[in-house]
Amino acid sequence: MTTTENDIIEINETVHDGEIILSAEPNGALTTIEAPKQNRQNPSTSYLLLPFIFLAVTLLGGLRLGAADNAFVFLKPALICLVFAAVTMVLFVRSGMIAVDGWLASENSGLRNAANAAVLLTLFTALVQLYNSLLPEQGLPFWIVGFCFFWTLWNNLFADFDPKRLIRSMAALFAMAFAVRWLFLANVTPEPVDNWFQRMLQNPAQEALTWVLDIPRYSSGTGYIQFFTLVLFLLGLFLLPRTTRRD
Repeated sequence: MTTTENDIIEINETVHDGEIILSAEPNGALTTIEAPKQNRQNPSTSYLLLPFIFLAVTLLGGLRLGAADNAFVFLKPALICLVFAAVTMVLFVRSGMIAVDGWLASENSGLRNAANAAVLLTLFTALVQLYNSLLPEQGLPFWIVGFCFFWTLWNNLFADFDPKRLIRSMAALFAMAFAVRWLFLANVTPEPVDNWFQRMLQNPAQEALTWVLDIPRYSSGTGYIQFFTLVLFLLGLFLLPRTTRRD
C-alpha cells in the first residue's frame, strides 16, 4: 500500500483532534503513534465547580465551633499560613501540575485571563485556610507542627516530582497533620465541663497537659467540619486541570 503526500497531509489534519497519528517511514510503511490527549475538561468545571470548591474550603478552613454553645468562631490565618500556601503554589508549578502559560497567556482575551487568575486566586486562598485548619492555633503544638510543614515543603522544593507524586505527597502530609490536630490534640482537650475543679478531679493529667500545651477547646463538631474541608480540597486538586487551553 502506497500513500501519497496529499494523503499524509489529510491524515495529519484529521488526526489533530483524534487519538492517534499515522506517520510515514522512509520505506513507505505507516506506523501508528499514540497522540497526547488534549485538555477536554468542561469549562463549567474550571470556572464554576472549582471556584465553588476552593471558596468553600476558604470559608470552612477558619471555622470553629465553640466548646460551650457551638457558636461559630472564625479564626484568621497566621502569617506563616500565607508563606506555606505560596511555597505550595510554587511546588504545583514546578512539578508541572499547573502550567502558568496554560492559564495566563498573551494570546488569551483579557476576560479569560481574568477568569483564570480568579481560579488560581481561589486555589491560593483555599491553601491558606487549609493550613489554618491544620495548624494548632497557639502554644508549643503550633511551633512543632509548623516546623514539620516548613521542613517538608523546603525539602520538596529540591526534589523531583511529577504531578501524581506531588498530589500523593501533599495528601499524605495533610492527612498526617489532620490526625495530629483533630484526632490527637483535640482529644487532649475534650469539651470541658463547667467547673474547673471538677475537670481536675476527673482527669488531672489531661487538664495539666492542656494547660502546658495551651490548646484552645472546641466542640467535637469542629473535627467533622475540618475533615470535610480536607476532603473537599483534595477533590478540587484532583479536578484542577494543568492548563485551560483547548486547542
